[in-house]
Amino acid sequence: MTITPTLNFLALFPSDLPASLAFYRRLGLDIPAEADHEVHVDIQFDNGVRLAWDRADVVKEIHPDRTPPSGGFRQGMAFEVGSPSEVDQLYRYMAEAGYGKTEPWDAMWGQRYACLMDPDGNVVDLYAPLTSD
Repeated sequence: MTITPTLNFLALFPSDLPASLAFYRRLGLDIPAEADHEVHVDIQFDNGVRLAWDRADVVKEIHPDRTPPSGGFRQGMAFEVGSPSEVDQLYRYMAEAGYGKTEPWDAMWGQRYACLMDPDGNVVDLYAPLTSD
């Protein structure tokens, strides 16, 4: 088979949609304020990838065979920023609002890395190549 899939859509199922959207707005994503009252929200990045939120309490209504996810760390998401110093700055900004998890460090794979935690306990990483400062 020669089919090569391309990842272009990620979905989150928050227990509190407005709180989740507030986290991602603070992170810097352009999400309209009126989205807080929707059942489904999605945005598209310049590179074509889409990020979506579906309210966890209505997942079964979207498709009868689906149930809201539960349990701990079942996905990972990372956002690249322009430089190691921007990792530090953005981490501090998010940590001030209570979203900090793991402070920035120089990872052995050549990136400045830090971990945040969104309101549903999803780990959201920040990174930049160490050579970009």
